[in-house]
Amino acid sequence: MVKKIIGLLFSTILLISFVVPNISYANDISNHQMKTELTYFANKGVILPDEKGNYNPNRDVTRGEFAAYIARALELPNSSKYTFTDLKSGTRLTQEIQNAAAVNILSGYPDGTFKPNQKITRQQMAGMLYKALRYLDVPLNKAPLTFKDNYKISSSFTDAIANSVYYNIIRGDHTANGVYFKPKESATIAHAAAFIYRTLAIADKYGPQDEEDDDQPTQEPGDSNSSSYYIGKVSKGTITKNPTIYTSYEQALTAYNASSGDVNLIFKGDKIVKMSSGLAYAADTTANTTSIYYNKNFTNQITYITEGRELKYNGTASTGEYLIVQVGDIVGYAKPSDVNLIPASLIEGRDEYYVEDSLLTHRIYNHVKGAYEGKYTVGPAPSFMQAGATYYSFDGVHFYNSNEKLVGTYFPYFQFASVRKPSNYTAEELDKIIISELENREAYGGAQYKDATTKSKLIGLGKFLKEMETTEHINALFVLAAAIHESNYGMSANAQTKNNLFGIKVYDGDVQQGEKYKAPADSVKAFVVHYMQERYVPQSALYPFGAVPGNKTTGINVYYASDPHWGSKIAGHMYRIDSKYGKKDYGVGKIGMVLTGSGSVNTRLEPSTSSPLAYSYRQKNSGELEQLGYPVIIVDETQASDGTWYKVYSDDIKIAEYVWIRSDLVKVLD
Repeated sequence: MVKKIIGLLFSTILLISFVVPNISYANDISNHQMKTELTYFANKGVILPDEKGNYNPNRDVTRGEFAAYIARALELPNSSKYTFTDLKSGTRLTQEIQNAAAVNILSGYPDGTFKPNQKITRQQMAGMLYKALRYLDVPLNKAPLTFKDNYKISSSFTDAIANSVYYNIIRGDHTANGVYFKPKESATIAHAAAFIYRTLAIADKYGPQDEEDDDQPTQEPGDSNSSSYYIGKVSKGTITKNPTIYTSYEQALTAYNASSGDVNLIFKGDKIVKMSSGLAYAADTTANTTSIYYNKNFTNQITYITEGRELKYNGTASTGEYLIVQVGDIVGYAKPSDVNLIPASLIEGRDEYYVEDSLLTHRIYNHVKGAYEGKYTVGPAPSFMQAGATYYSFDGVHFYNSNEKLVGTYFPYFQFASVRKPSNYTAEELDKIIISELENREAYGGAQYKDATTKSKLIGLGKFLKEMETTEHINALFVLAAAIHESNYGMSANAQTKNNLFGIKVYDGDVQQGEKYKAPADSVKAFVVHYMQERYVPQSALYPFGAVPGNKTTGINVYYASDPHWGSKIAGHMYRIDSKYGKKDYGVGKIGMVLTGSGSVNTRLEPSTSSPLAYSYRQKNSGELEQLGYPVIIVDETQASDGTWYKVYSDDIKIAEYVWIRSDLVKVLD
């Protein structure tokens, strides 16, 4: 019955669209941008005029009014199943609110009230419309939420808003800074008319049909149920989805394999879950990150990356239960819901490396936003790179051309130099560097750096950075670079209000969080002692993947940051500072790589296998090309009866400042 009512309503809409009504309305409707929707609902008695005959389309709508509009538009039957303590019995408005409550389109507050005169928020509207679609038996699909203000959306309304976005019912507000949903802002009567109008149109199109279905289920492209599978292709920049529905991935895969090359995509709903070639990227999830796992049942995590970042697509499981992707130089498994796929011919932008002023420059593409979001310098460009050419890399070490041919391997020095090696900059020099950098930011960096030379939380930290380096053996220049990167030169909100220079306990899912410290130095101490020393650098730490900034295969970056380029960005800050203020640290010490892909490697207190064991480098995945183990800085070598031994900075300073490793267990990097 409901379907027939909606169909009748929309036959009326079509009539209104082509025949101008004779009814005379106030100018606030006849000249309004949403004239069609307002006129339709005025004709139907859904939106009522005031005593002067005005419809006030630009007035904010209340919770009671919006509920009544829905009840009238859907012609809901009368009910007294649910009542609210703040509604006056016997009125039309009360009856209509009760009618909507009876079919679970709305509910009240825990105290038993409904608050009908309170302005309704946009997310509350989405919630009611979501339940209205459910009442009308419309599939409740979801689209990724990519609004700039996602963090303001209450978790209880996430599915409703995602559904509204999927069906294009409530659109975001497009501004110069991006698209915002504004979930807690109010909306006008005209907005209410438009939202309900679109909801009824969706119900007419996607709700249950009066006629019986054919034996072979079909559906138009774009009308997908999110739990069904489809096959299709991309050709000449256009995606075409076959209308046949498959109830399982295996059925779709069979059709895909039987297509003789005419099909190169499998969809689940509207989401591509298999393709012949292309890129993968971390999807826009509730946590704003995607986890990559060692195992297919998602219990042993390799690492995690922030939304929009690239992954190499290696395939999809025959059951469709997981995607095979490469993060850094490690192949792992990801949930299909957490990764999006882009067919090769539809790639509009991607991460790229190139030579600029003899420097290796990395330009980053955010696939969720669909835009480039800046570039940074890693260090001097390797000799195999040519100016004017573009290169691609998933780990910042192995570089490929557009034909996916490996053209060279390069380990940027500061990215793979042990943080155990002390900096050659003094405390006074570090303070001068900080002030010089702040002066530059204040002069050329824009309003965000206003008064940076007096307000930055980095000011005066040189002495403490060197004290931490002396007592904890963590490179002072590395710590400064991390603080610059994480706190925007000491000017970020967390730095200014919480003295938090390193984003400590600031999570991707809630950037408003963050640990608070009495002074900036306390933040430095926490970063060095509780994070570098206890969690990342020693082999006895919680995440011992290497005592270097690194990437998503080796180093601190594996677990410290969701940004897969965190390590190379830190290295970039270190190189820029060092090259500008004295060139005291770059290239001072030869880098070696301890490879443990086939087993653990022992370190000794002296250059002999009979010497006491210092610690062992654990076995770990060295990457697909088996080149990313544990980086060390070689400070000396000696000949012993059993061969050559290297003296390196120790990862575990509680055991020794230096340890020895047999040279055949270390690959010296060029």
